[in-house]
Amino acid sequence: MKAPDRPVTCADTIRASVGHDTQQGQINDSTLSGPVSEGIAALSSAAFARMRDRPFECLFLADWTEATFLHFEVDGMLLQKTVPFEIHQHNGRSFISLVAFTMQRFRLRRGGAFTRWATAPIANHRFLNLRTYVKGSDGPGIFFMAEWLDNRLAVSLGPATFGLPYRYAKLDYRRDGNLIRGLASSAAAEGAFSGELAGRIAPAVPHSLDAFFLERYTAYTAAGFRPLSFRVWHLPWQFQRLEADRLECNALLAELGQSWASDATFVGATFSEGVEDVWMGRPRSAEFRLPAN
Repeated sequence: MKAPDRPVTCADTIRASVGHDTQQGQINDSTLSGPVSEGIAALSSAAFARMRDRPFECLFLADWTEATFLHFEVDGMLLQKTVPFEIHQHNGRSFISLVAFTMQRFRLRRGGAFTRWATAPIANHRFLNLRTYVKGSDGPGIFFMAEWLDNRLAVSLGPATFGLPYRYAKLDYRRDGNLIRGLASSAAAEGAFSGELAGRIAPAVPHSLDAFFLERYTAYTAAGFRPLSFRVWHLPWQFQRLEADRLECNALLAELGQSWASDATFVGATFSEGVEDVWMGRPRSAEFRLPAN
């Protein structure tokens, strides 16, 4: 493939797909920022197009801010026994990730200020997600294994609406310059992490492990009355390395009672300022997809 004359931006690919303002988020020249590789931009652009092309696909908008990603390699066979979708491996390796972030400005896509009252009680709160990477009926994506939230109302809504495995915990995330730290305290266990930011802020390199972890635009769930999937769209993640100096998550993982957790091996961490105006699609039925014996 011929190299482009200048860095490809996510704005380039979305403009080519749409041609005009989308009317669905705050999408304009100032928000479509940063040079990214052609391959990474294409992933985001494809996710944008498939949501745009389905009427009423996007239900909600939100910002995901100050996201810390903690990645672990695990035994794929043990992991598969607990996940109802086929594990998506990277070069024969299986992974789970803990993702700590704050959701802000969660709101209905339609209606603007007239409908924001409906989501105001759950518009801003913290998350700690445990996820793995799967192949499902709606393409490769994320499977949510557990999610800790610090908003009790949101916890009560997750399973019935999107099949999300919500549970309550006290969450405290702080940033002091380049120092990042977080604390989680559930009814059964506590966890903590901290570290220092290092290196430059950049998007993922195509086909890299970072791209495998971060550039995902479908989510799968199975904590409700049937397996579901829902689509998301956001600009490519811009992130930098987090050199972890404290990582205490064994108790939180052990709380789930799953055999893969005892041998989870930490492989690295990243931090992102976040992504704004994330599109979140409607839930749809998904078929359990397991590897052939």
